[in-house]
Amino acid sequence: MTILASPNPKDAQHARFVWRDEQGCARTAGALAQALSLGLHQGGSAVIELRGTLGAGKTTFTRHLLRALGVEGRIKSPSYAVVESYELPGFTAQHFDFYRFNDPQEWEDAGFRDLFAAPGLKIVEWPEKAAGLLPAPDLYIDIDMSATSDTERTVQMAARGETGRAALTAMQASPSPAETGGSSHD
Repeated sequence: MTILASPNPKDAQHARFVWRDEQGCARTAGALAQALSLGLHQGGSAVIELRGTLGAGKTTFTRHLLRALGVEGRIKSPSYAVVESYELPGFTAQHFDFYRFNDPQEWEDAGFRDLFAAPGLKIVEWPEKAAGLLPAPDLYIDIDMSATSDTERTVQMAARGETGRAALTAMQASPSPAETGGSSHD
C-alpha cells in the first residue's frame, strides 16, 4: 500500500447532495452503506475521508453509516482513542478521528499502517492531521454547514478508483439520496 497525501482529486467523479436535516444525512449514509456492503462482505476495502469544520456532521454521518452497515449498540466518537473498531459479519469497520493527532511517530506506535493495510472499512475524520501517512482514499466527503440554517448541509463527494467510483455511481442511481429534499448531482 502506498502512503500518500490526500488532496481532493480533480480527476475524480463528483456528486453534490444537500441535506435539509439529519434524515437527509441518514438516507445518504444508508445509500452509501448499501453501495459498499457487497464489496466489504467479499473481503474488499474502502477508505473514506470526511472533511468539515467542528460541528459539520462528520461523526453524525459516520454513526448513520455504521448503523446502516449493521453496527448495534453504542457508536462512540474516537476523539480521544483515535480509533474505534466495529466487528461486523464478514468485515471490520474502523472509525478514525485524527483531530488530536500531533506526532507521526504515534502512527507507527499505534499500528495504524497495519490497520489501513487490512481489508474492511476505514472512515477518517480530520485526515489533514495525518496527511502524508494515509493511503489515498476511495471517497472524499466534504460537509459544509449552511450559513442560514442550523440543520442544512451541503455535501460534496469525490470518488477515485474502482471502489469509490462504483459506490458513488450506485448512490447516484439510488432514490435514497434524492429524497433529501433538494439533493443534486454534479
